[in-house]
Amino acid sequence: MAHFAEILDGVVQRVIVVHDNEEANGAQFCHNLLGGEWVQTSYNNNIRKQYAGIGYTYDADADVFVAPQPFPSWTLDSNHDWQPPTPKPEGNYAWFEPNKQWIEIIEP
Repeated sequence: MAHFAEILDGVVQRVIVVHDNEEANGAQFCHNLLGGEWVQTSYNNNIRKQYAGIGYTYDADADVFVAPQPFPSWTLDSNHDWQPPTPKPEGNYAWFEPNKQWIEIIEP
């Protein structure tokens, strides 16, 4: 099965499955059936960096899907990955945006 993402103003609106028989012309098949702009995505991350999800953006110049920004302080790197202001330390940490720092998660 092939997966196609509907793109509106650069943002993924939905992702649908198309039978393998339609994969070669899948974007056109989706357009003819539902209208809009469609781009193939890969559930196995074989094309366009990663599987598209609702709210992801499609960078047509780089031909990749980009995940939503996880926190306002994070920046997009040249590989289209979001990076925190400081690297994550080793261990079990979670990002705490109000202080813009990693907080260690201590489990009982």
